[in-house]
Amino acid sequence: MIQVHYFASLREAVGTDVEALPAAQAGKVSEIRARLRARGGAWSEALGEQRRVLAAVNQRMARPDTQVADGDELAFFPPVTGG
Repeated sequence: MIQVHYFASLREAVGTDVEALPAAQAGKVSEIRARLRARGGAWSEALGEQRRVLAAVNQRMARPDTQVADGDELAFFPPVTGG
């Protein structure tokens, strides 16, 4: 299983903060994001290709081509700004 976490506005948009995906859905961050986006509705909007969404795998910043394997934790979150 892959634990997928959603933070801040993404969590609000998709209506959950965490879900488990079967290991069969492992792959690159970009591939997982595309599969989630394909759910349509709020998922498509929140994880849209034009939206800037950051990712972390096992609490380390990840790129779209970062591999996610069975047992990993994947987090999606919007960019953070500070003042």
